Amino acid sequence: MKYQLVCKKCGKVIGDFAAWFNQDQLCECGSNHAEVTYNTTDYHLLDELCKPGQKVDNLYHYLPFLPLDKADEQVTCGEGAVPIEEWEFLGRYAKDKYGIDCKVVVARNDLNGGSGTFKDIAASLAATLFKKHGVKEYCLASTGNAATAYATYLAKAGVKFDVFAPHDMYQETQQSIRATGQNLQVSEGGYGQAKAEAADFHKNQNVMISAGNIDPIRVEAKKTLVFECMRQLGRIPDVYMQAVAGGTSPIAFEKGMREIADAYPQYRMPRMLLVQQDTCDPMVQAWEWAIENEFPQGWNKHFPTVVPQTKISILTAGTPGMYPLVGPIVKNSGGWFLRVKEEGLERYGRMVKDATGVYMGPASVVCIAGFFKALEEKRLKSGDLVLLNTGEGCERALWFKKAIDDCK
Repeated sequence: MKYQLVCKKCGKVIGDFAAWFNQDQLCECGSNHAEVTYNTTDYHLLDELCKPGQKVDNLYHYLPFLPLDKADEQVTCGEGAVPIEEWEFLGRYAKDKYGIDCKVVVARNDLNGGSGTFKDIAASLAATLFKKHGVKEYCLASTGNAATAYATYLAKAGVKFDVFAPHDMYQETQQSIRATGQNLQVSEGGYGQAKAEAADFHKNQNVMISAGNIDPIRVEAKKTLVFECMRQLGRIPDVYMQAVAGGTSPIAFEKGMREIADAYPQYRMPRMLLVQQDTCDPMVQAWEWAIENEFPQGWNKHFPTVVPQTKISILTAGTPGMYPLVGPIVKNSGGWFLRVKEEGLERYGRMVKDATGVYMGPASVVCIAGFFKALEEKRLKSGDLVLLNTGEGCERALWFKKAIDDCK
């Protein structure tokens, strides 16, 4: 067998994804946290796969490092091989304003082929695995990006999909989901209520449900950003920045780094600088508590639940359930959690638009604002290669596009 799923709680070998699905994505110990391990994969193959100048169509370029076989039919819209662009204006700002000589590159996930978000690679791999293993129906709760991506790819795979959304999901997002022919159920409450409704649907209708941010499918897909850094940058960045609600991408990046560690010992985990807006910042609050209390035993399990007061509906995780995993990743990397103000975010969006012609979505601009906050807090230094992992464009947040255009 090329790979196996191993329970992160008890260490039991579960088997392949067919076994995982048959067990309702749970280990016998009751844990839903499993990780894919590969039995025969030689990571030195990346020397060939990551040669500069290759034409790469999608994430399946890295098939040897994914839980699939060559014969499997891939459900793809050209995702996972987005350009990692240098945005020189950010580097110039760091040099002119702070005297920091760094290079800033941006992963352009708004150019993914499915829904234009960094959820597309996970949805593509999920659709491919569901088709391979005969999964006919699936459900999840989502604030927007995952819902749109999964609706798009599961429709392409012929998998019936029910998505449960909070009441404040953008209208443009609702329209995009319904246009795929999949079933959208909008809750009268927030994201927490939508998750409860999805869980009830899973239980009552016996429909497979998303395993959330630790879903091994999501992690396997998103870890390929490590390989794309090797291919496009020729190295691993010194700093990784992203706006977070849950934190699958940092979890996945850390797994990718563990996988290549033996073959490429010269690469080190980048400093993780994760960003939240002040209107929904439970991870930042938890981090500040840990610092104030000098990281006592169990510090990563101490976090608040907040009531989101944000207009950025895709960043509304008021209970940061992934903080026990994400917090240690940040700490061990020498990183930090950053808080930015939601008020005035459009100014950063306008700066990007004027410099590049690109309209970034509000969650992406939270990441951009985090770059300026990192400079202000002296979290960056000369010589750093800084990767901004941006999530989405403005197509499904037209209110934010208008705010960018109206900003003077």
